[in-house]
Amino acid sequence: MDGPPDDRGRAPRQRWRLVARRSAAVAGQTQRELSSSWEAALAQSGLPVATSDATPPRVRLAFGAPLPVGVVAERELIDIFLTERLPVWRVREAIHGCVPSGWQLVDLFDVWLAGPALPGQVVAAEYRIELEHAPGHGLDPDPTAVAAAAGRLLAARALPRDRAKGGGTVRYDLRPLVDAVTIAEPGPPVVVRARTRFDPELGTGRPDEVLAALATEAGSELRARTIVRERLLVAGDPDGRSA
Repeated sequence: MDGPPDDRGRAPRQRWRLVARRSAAVAGQTQRELSSSWEAALAQSGLPVATSDATPPRVRLAFGAPLPVGVVAERELIDIFLTERLPVWRVREAIHGCVPSGWQLVDLFDVWLAGPALPGQVVAAEYRIELEHAPGHGLDPDPTAVAAAAGRLLAARALPRDRAKGGGTVRYDLRPLVDAVTIAEPGPPVVVRARTRFDPELGTGRPDEVLAALATEAGSELRARTIVRERLLVAGDPDGRSA
């Protein structure tokens, strides 16, 4: 008797959440490049990875949030799907042996297969921004002035900014997308820590935009020497609920 094809052999039966680190060596990757590198690595891992219905089939995976070009990451979240249930040691061993160049597996968790999609669970991100310190070139941030600027930024009711989109720019309010800005280290170099929000309607607060708004409040040029996304916050976690 004819009927639909038997999908039991490739239907997902297990979902793993990977916690991974991206080094500065590959921070120039675009989101498409890093997605392709992870797909290729998982396809060669020996794990029974679930694939899409596309032609040719593609490995099913989901990233917590797009990672900006140039940003180092310490605890990125990536969901992968397996067609068989495997113990944690098998999955960890296989992932350790196949991670893309410049990446490192930090941890992994078996999560509920039928749970909400990972991107929709991410509510905030925490960044560490080391400011450029070059007194001879006019870059000598005063930590007291930067801290005062951060206070004014958080006290503002609105932070109108322009964001490039398509061939032009759009006006938006950055303030609802910024949860916290503090001075982590007075330096030199000065290190700023920022928490930005993810909103399904308003978008995402980007670290470069936060730094630009901070420079406006400080009345001086501020440049990032390095930007590190320390972690993503997920709804349901203690920090995620307060984000």
